[in-house]
Amino acid sequence: MRIDVDAFKVLQVLVEEGSFAKAAERLHKAQSAVSYQVKKLEQHLGVSLFSRDQYRAELTPEGRVILAEGQRLLAHLANIEHLASRFSEGWEPKLELVIDGALPMEPIMTALKRMAEHQIPTKIQLNMEFLGGVQHRFERDNADLMLVKDYRTGPYYSAQALPAITSVLVTAAHHPLAGGKKLSLTELQQHVELTIEDSSPVKTYRDELQFGGDKVFYLSGFIMKKNALLKGLGFGWMPDFLIHQELQDGSLKEIDFVGGSRYTFTPQLVSTLERPLGRAGRLFTELILEEFARNEGVTGGLG
Repeated sequence: MRIDVDAFKVLQVLVEEGSFAKAAERLHKAQSAVSYQVKKLEQHLGVSLFSRDQYRAELTPEGRVILAEGQRLLAHLANIEHLASRFSEGWEPKLELVIDGALPMEPIMTALKRMAEHQIPTKIQLNMEFLGGVQHRFERDNADLMLVKDYRTGPYYSAQALPAITSVLVTAAHHPLAGGKKLSLTELQQHVELTIEDSSPVKTYRDELQFGGDKVFYLSGFIMKKNALLKGLGFGWMPDFLIHQELQDGSLKEIDFVGGSRYTFTPQLVSTLERPLGRAGRLFTELILEEFARNEGVTGGLG
């Protein structure tokens, strides 16, 4: 025998009204029907829910615990009904995003905050990867969108360009390279190069911006890389939005390299036609494009 969920609603009304007669009136039922529903629940659970020797309908200690659990159950059921209603409006159950750690998080977080304000039912999962790991995870997990620095295109991929980002070749102010002029590739290769490790397990991504020296430290993220740079551990490329303050206060210095100390890349927002975006995916796409454009306007360009 299954528990009658409506019986918990009856219990709630009984407690609020204080009598079977008043509860029956509020529920538009016969008093005998209310009494029967409560008795049937008691028989099913094997406990007395109400003290029958009281003038008012009062819960037993066991009844109070069971009513509390019943109220939680009713809340869960109401939430399920709400979710089902929203899903029927075109919201997908889950939206999975894979973000390249080289991209600015401010516009991404703002876009997600704006999505939350829509009170959508979609569960959003955000994963951060680096280099080839972004596309690897996008394909492995059948994710919905990737915001990526670079990727291998395919016949079903659809991409939208985001504002360009500039990376700067820097080192600490006290590092030997900081004071050099017109430094050659050979001179750079004498020092430790700091770079980001490809988070793909197959390590197929080849970073063409590496300098080819024997002294290379691979780090797992840009925060760690920035700290290593400030310590004077070596030199390396950093997205300029992460080091504006350090370039201004002089704690990091742009390296005077004959091959150039800046390069610009255009990140892409990529989906695949094999997994068409639902309503939440389309909303996020709209918001992220707006936020990146706004961020570009505020900063005078991400590059």
